[in-house]
Amino acid sequence: MKKILKASIYGGIIIILILNMIAFAHAYRFTHFKLDQSPRTKEPKNLSLANKIKTIVWGVNIPKPTNGNKVPNDYKVISIKSNKLIECWYKEVPNSKGTVILFHGYSSVKITLLGKAKIFRKLGYNTLLVDFMGSGGSEGNQSTIGYFESKQVKSAFNYIQKTNPEKIILYGSSMGAVAIMKAIHDGGINPNGIIIECPFATMYETVQARFKIMKMPSFPMANLLVFWGGIQNGFWAFNHNPEVYANSIKCPTLMLYGAKDEKVSLDEINRIYRNLKGKKRLNIYKNAGHENYLNKYEKEWSNDIKGFIEKDLKL
Repeated sequence: MKKILKASIYGGIIIILILNMIAFAHAYRFTHFKLDQSPRTKEPKNLSLANKIKTIVWGVNIPKPTNGNKVPNDYKVISIKSNKLIECWYKEVPNSKGTVILFHGYSSVKITLLGKAKIFRKLGYNTLLVDFMGSGGSEGNQSTIGYFESKQVKSAFNYIQKTNPEKIILYGSSMGAVAIMKAIHDGGINPNGIIIECPFATMYETVQARFKIMKMPSFPMANLLVFWGGIQNGFWAFNHNPEVYANSIKCPTLMLYGAKDEKVSLDEINRIYRNLKGKKRLNIYKNAGHENYLNKYEKEWSNDIKGFIEKDLKL
């Protein structure tokens, strides 16, 4: 009996060690993009069972996102010193009403924001498109899913405030939305309004969602991934919760969400929305997922933005 108990204890310790080793490697690969251009791991829902298991064990493979080699016409390249050196594209319009600063999502780049930036310029706003650290032309290969990216939101805001101190609107999708919320909560910036798309409510839930998409149990791996991901990157990830950041947001806010989003639940969106303190509105696109809403709802998105700016911001 003692031998069985001893073997069980040793076996349990070995299993715990193996799970932590897997989680440690997985968390590192998720928060550090590869500097080569090896093939990217497919979306979880597109993986076979064998590849899902392989991904759970070895982690994802995500090359550092790039914008290509050409700067779009008439855009000026600007480098802003923040906690990392970040590269931005800036474009003015005649007699501008202000500036919209645009922030992309996880494992994305500023070139994906060109379509939305064009719509903002048609409404009379200069646009500044930002590469977060680890992406595009910005420094490093690290992503903290909005935590330290919030410092770059503040730096971009301060840059525009000093160089073109008119009305400033912040737009962010997914991780970009989270970074905006944290910048307001921690950094004390005060934009005229914000437009946030599909932010997660808590770091733990967004990690859990990836396991749900793969139809695999999230416990205990989601817990371990959040723990090691935070430790590796220098913060306590269980406290990285936009639903809490929302309590500090008093400026007008437009929240946008796709009803078919598998990565962020409607419950998360509603919790964030309830906590927002200023004037707010929530628009839901029935057939959109966690994606660029211009793909299916370009006209509706444009009208929603226009209505928010003219009615809620009165700009």
